Amino acid sequence: MNKKWFGVLLLVLLAGIAAINIMKDKKEITEIENPGIKAGENQEVMAGKAVGLKIGNQAPDFTLETLDGKKVALSDYQGKKVILNFWATWCPPCKAEMPHMQNFYEKEANKSNVEILAVNLTNNDQGKEAVAEFSKQYGLTFPILLDQDGTTGSTYQVATIPTTYILNTDGTIHQRIIGPMDEQMMNQLVSELK
Repeated sequence: MNKKWFGVLLLVLLAGIAAINIMKDKKEITEIENPGIKAGENQEVMAGKAVGLKIGNQAPDFTLETLDGKKVALSDYQGKKVILNFWATWCPPCKAEMPHMQNFYEKEANKSNVEILAVNLTNNDQGKEAVAEFSKQYGLTFPILLDQDGTTGSTYQVATIPTTYILNTDGTIHQRIIGPMDEQMMNQLVSELK
């Protein structure tokens, strides 16, 4: 009985943390940045947009290896809506989120022109073999990228996992989500993308 209540309380706590993060990020959704923004000294400019992590910025490009050894770049997915998810195999909220991501991917990827890129923070995880086993156990069919040196996670300022960036078809950032998502939330976010 005590274990059951502990589990329920843990789920309520995680849901509360996710709700607070979503409410904090709600303000970012409503902010519209000036498309004529000038890049600061430390910002690159790509396709006429500042490269950075703010809403409306061009998402920083990167190239990582997939589980099967293929090199892919974020820019390879230009023209698609992208859910860029940072995670680890040991993370309980990540484990809770993965079945929702797989269900969403199976139902919506082709229909809604969306790609999920799951960036495993391999430098803080248990190695490539653990990631491959996790992928097999959860039946994941979307691309899993390995951030083996931590550079991409650092570039995207990932401090809490899961962290997800929702990208428009032009590669600009629509929203950042800290905490787990469910299928309904992913549907809503993708429906807002251009």
